[in-house]
Amino acid sequence: MQTKRVLLLHISNISGHRSASLAIEKAIKIISPETQTLTLNAFNYTYPKGEKIINAFYMFMIKRLPFVWAHLYDNPFWVKKSQGLKNTIHNLNLPKLESLFNMFKPDVICTTQAFPCGIVADFKRIKNSHIPLVAVLTDFVPHSYWIYDTVNYYITPSEEVNQRLIKKGIAPSQIKTLGIPFDIKFNRHLDSHEIRKRLNLKNDMLTILIMGGGQGLGPIKEIVEILNNIKLNIQIIVVCGTNKKTYHCLKKRIRNYKKRILLLGYAQNIEELMTASDLIITKPGGITCAEALSKGLPMIIVSPIPGQEANNTSYLVAHGAAIKIDKPYELVGMLNKLYNQPQKIRELSEAALRISKPNAARDIAQLLLDL
Repeated sequence: MQTKRVLLLHISNISGHRSASLAIEKAIKIISPETQTLTLNAFNYTYPKGEKIINAFYMFMIKRLPFVWAHLYDNPFWVKKSQGLKNTIHNLNLPKLESLFNMFKPDVICTTQAFPCGIVADFKRIKNSHIPLVAVLTDFVPHSYWIYDTVNYYITPSEEVNQRLIKKGIAPSQIKTLGIPFDIKFNRHLDSHEIRKRLNLKNDMLTILIMGGGQGLGPIKEIVEILNNIKLNIQIIVVCGTNKKTYHCLKKRIRNYKKRILLLGYAQNIEELMTASDLIITKPGGITCAEALSKGLPMIIVSPIPGQEANNTSYLVAHGAAIKIDKPYELVGMLNKLYNQPQKIRELSEAALRISKPNAARDIAQLLLDL
């Protein structure tokens, strides 16, 4: 019997899209160890110089011109206007893609970001290929750049996303509500008291986790300053990701802080840090949110950027799993309220667990193996 081959495509080496691909790959290896997998940064493979330019442009837009990004994001006018450029890029990438497929010979292709979804979908259309293509959405609201006739299945996190896809022309039979995939290690039962002890944290204090995604984005330094001066009995975990500037700045100041603070750079044990925490103040990336939901960890979201972050926030707030505040200084009033109303924290936690899909990676892996 021929060994099955699964190709998983994402973009960016520090991103939730990559984490999602790796989570699915790990689940595949657990279910079917003999299956051959290849996880690849599609942008870097097809257009290595362009990846740096696009990443720099994206970071500039969300940091300096978020209102412009809000106008461009999922705007039907710009979706239509960019079609010609998108077709040109996809056509230029066809030879590299064909070479990759001839070399690896995938039985099924899974994409966790819209760019690789588009180039594979167009490859299928132009080359009349019948390789099954599965698009895994890693946010709670879909955008139009995902929509292609040659996608076999769309994996979504919720019924709300399903309805939006159906309005965009996707047949209900092509949609599977399996969730946003994350590493299955988050499903292990962990003892929060034991983890806090190991991390030199106290068990009788409200523990707040501060994160800004893998790249440590957002007003992390400002949030730490506010929490350090708040008149509550709290302790803080700060994860700076790859943001060395923020990490080194906080490291210099930490000796003068009054609060107990655990400062980390890029952490590989987020599942432990979430288990040890009572609340998370975070950038609302889809993967981070899915991980927090699986832990029943209440979220406070500060100033989400327009586009996917704002959409994720709206979904989480509507379902009672998160609280949104517009400015960091509003944390003072919100944390005082939550500290004095612990039942509100429990309600947020219960709501998070209700909409979580902890088996997403395994369920998606099984679908890929069954195709």
